[in-house]
Amino acid sequence: MRASMMLAVAALMTSAAHAQTLTYDQALRDAVANAPGAAAGRAGVTAAQADARAAGSLPDPRVAVGIDNYPVSGPPAFSLSRDDMTMGRVGFQQDVPNLAKRHAAQAQARAVIATAEAAQATKLREVRLGAGQAWIDLAYAERRLTALDTVLHALRALPSAARAAVTAGTVRPGQTVTTDQGIAGLEDRRDELVAAVARARAMLARWTGVSAPGTAGVMPAIDLSPARLRDALSQHSDMISADAGIRRAEADVDAARAEKRPDWGVEVAYQRRDPRYGDMVSAGVSMTLPLFARSRQDPRIAARQSARVQAEAQREETRRALAADLEAALADHQMHHNQWERARDVLLPLARKRAELETASYSAGRASLTDAIEAKTALADAELAVLEREALVAADGVRLTITFGSVDR
Repeated sequence: MRASMMLAVAALMTSAAHAQTLTYDQALRDAVANAPGAAAGRAGVTAAQADARAAGSLPDPRVAVGIDNYPVSGPPAFSLSRDDMTMGRVGFQQDVPNLAKRHAAQAQARAVIATAEAAQATKLREVRLGAGQAWIDLAYAERRLTALDTVLHALRALPSAARAAVTAGTVRPGQTVTTDQGIAGLEDRRDELVAAVARARAMLARWTGVSAPGTAGVMPAIDLSPARLRDALSQHSDMISADAGIRRAEADVDAARAEKRPDWGVEVAYQRRDPRYGDMVSAGVSMTLPLFARSRQDPRIAARQSARVQAEAQREETRRALAADLEAALADHQMHHNQWERARDVLLPLARKRAELETASYSAGRASLTDAIEAKTALADAELAVLEREALVAADGVRLTITFGSVDR
């Protein structure tokens, strides 16, 4: 037992030595800087930008090497020098896609960048939201634990007072059980709060990369403006991603239409013959002939147009879902805010007044010790309820601000 206690104390000291307190803003900054998901989002944008630099460029040229007019029959058969038309050839070929196709490729690349940037913004929002909620959960769990410890410290002296009252004959023996039951119930709640603190600390460590984080500073000032949040929906990363999807679909339509225009190619070749004859140079231009558009290009154009309609419908679906989620979250926030104010301004003062009255009545001999203990227990419940409801309001504010607010908030 002694060894176990020493190990526990050593573990606590080690944890305290490595603990790092974070303000709310520091937690968000560390999460954005250290979270692997944030790094993955940045890498995705960098990759899309690198790909875009090559979009719309000409394809690589080709070098052709060969032999022309090599005889395989007759007197000069299988000879490189007996026929004056036999030549060694080195050529250069360059395909030139039509300009509309190249412009469409550039538009597609810009849409991919916008999609990657929206994905990065979504990941950053997820990281900031996770860190913010973990910070709020940890801060309020610690506050509730402190408040409960204060109550338990006061209540733990009551069982001895109850037993003394039994000895004096002013309290029945069975009434002391109520005291022990109430304290045991609060001890259970304390265990739950200790676990809640550990869970919140683990989540905050996950998002920030700090091994044993703690909270410091004041609670974040949440200034919720429903009108501003509604206006910011158009800049939500999901909407930006949907808009990028539409632009990508439009670029795909342009690319499909560009297939109906001819592509070009140029070729230059140098042909060397036997030294007895002169060398030659050849040059030419080639062009594709999209003669069967009805069976080739037109079906592709129709498919890309349908994909554009799909992208537009998905954007509208995204807008409606975001608007509905925002209104539902605002309604929940208003409910939680009203419940918190009621608990703070009505229920807690009433519980405090009852505890004072029951304590005074007990001192005057008009109430039992059990009545006083029940009133104090109810006061403890009311104090914890206020903190729990305040935590819900704070968590709602963080969630609404990060999820639906502009990027800089």
